[in-house]
This record gives sequence, C-alpha cells and structure tokens, in this order.
Amino acid sequence: MSSPSDVPSVKLPGGHMPMVGFGTWKLRGRAARDAVLAALAAGYRHLDTATMYANEAEVGQALGDSGLARSDVFVTTKIRASDASRAPQVLRASLRSLGTDYLDLWLIHWPPRGAESPRLWNDLLQARADGYVRDVGVSNYSLSQLDDLIASCGQAPAVNQIDWGPTRYDPAVLSGHADRGIAVEGYSPLKNTNLRDPVLRRIAAEHAVTPAQVVLRWHLEHDITVIPKSAKPDRIAANLDLFGFALTPEQMAAIDGLAGR
Repeated sequence: MSSPSDVPSVKLPGGHMPMVGFGTWKLRGRAARDAVLAALAAGYRHLDTATMYANEAEVGQALGDSGLARSDVFVTTKIRASDASRAPQVLRASLRSLGTDYLDLWLIHWPPRGAESPRLWNDLLQARADGYVRDVGVSNYSLSQLDDLIASCGQAPAVNQIDWGPTRYDPAVLSGHADRGIAVEGYSPLKNTNLRDPVLRRIAAEHAVTPAQVVLRWHLEHDITVIPKSAKPDRIAANLDLFGFALTPEQMAAIDGLAGR
C-alpha cells in the first residue's frame, strides 16, 4: 500500500499536482461514487473528471463523504469544446456538481475549431484570475496547437492531458512540452497497452509486481502524471502501489522500445 506522502507531485503555477491521479471516465452513478471513495481510501489525492463524463456530482459526493479536507484533494475537470460559447455557465455548473468553490485544474477537453480556441482559453484564464481555478490547461492538443494557443495570448497551459502509454512513446513530444514549460499528463495508460507483452511481463517478474504497475511506474520515471481508472478496489489500490520499486535504465529503454507496436 502507498500513502499520499509517497506520491510525488509536479509544480504548477498555482499549486502542486500529485503525479498519480484517479481517472473516472465511463464511471457513472453509484459505481462512480463507490470507486472514488475507494480511491480516496487507498490514498489517492488527485481526482480527474469532466463535464462530458456526466459524473461530476458523484465525484463531488464521494469527496464530501470521504471526510477529507477539500484542500487535501487535487480536483480536475474539463470543459467540452462544444461548450466554448458558455464557459462561465459550465464552470458554475461544474463547481456546483462537485460541491466546491474552486478547481485545482480546469482543462479544455478537446481543441475547439478556429477562433473559438483562443476565445475559450481566455475564458479559462479569466476564471483563474477570478479565483475560481488554481491552474488551467488543455487536453488532446498537439505541439503546433499549443503554439497557436500560446501565440494568441502569450500564456502557456500549465498541463496538456494526452493519450499516452508505451506504444505512444515519442521523446520529441515530451521534450517539446518541456521546452514550452507544460506538464504532460497521460490518460488511458493501460487501455491501449498489451499487458501480456513479454517485455512487460519479464520486467514485472523481476520486480515481483504486475505489468500494469510497470507501465504506471514507467510514466512516473518519464515525469508524466498518470491517471489510471478502475472500478475494482483491489486494482485501484494496486495502481497506486508504485513506490516500492524503480525501473533500471535498461528496463526503461526496453519499454520505450514498445513504441509503435
């Protein structure tokens, strides 16, 4: 088992983001509430949701029922590109559903088209200036889209949340974000990974852990925040139990070599 103090964090302009969070995509209703409660009990202090997930109320209920102080949990939600014209209303609805008066991180879920992208980005920056959001960022943006956004107002997102895993490994993407001062957060870390791959199974056996834990640890070794999701309490706990082992440079290189498979 891991404790919250075991989890490293990345410094953002407005605070610190725990580098292992609990993803909630496709979790709905009571299952969502129960899974979030299990995650918080296991030691997660970073929750990731989105307007599109239709579970902000359940995430907020679990957070309230957990007994934890709001300041102890990093909460992220996202606004849909289709809601670009009504960002203030969407923010108010998210805060109300989550039962909080601020977000730790608010993301644009997908790049809106054309002029709507910088317009929505300015709305997020205003929400931060008004104190409703500690940090703002984006999701699913390419490096060129990030450059366009930065050029529109001179302010870079704190975070870009992207689909990531060993098969998507690209050092140019990581270095490009580092050069721009943008933290990388990876979603679906296990969904698109073949956990039966001989490389992952061999490394897992060498550390007496699971292939899933190897993949999640690989993210951390690359300084990538990761947000695994599960509805099963044992897997939720295992996905946070990443701090009793470290990958060697040779093992990292072997996992990097899975790119493109």
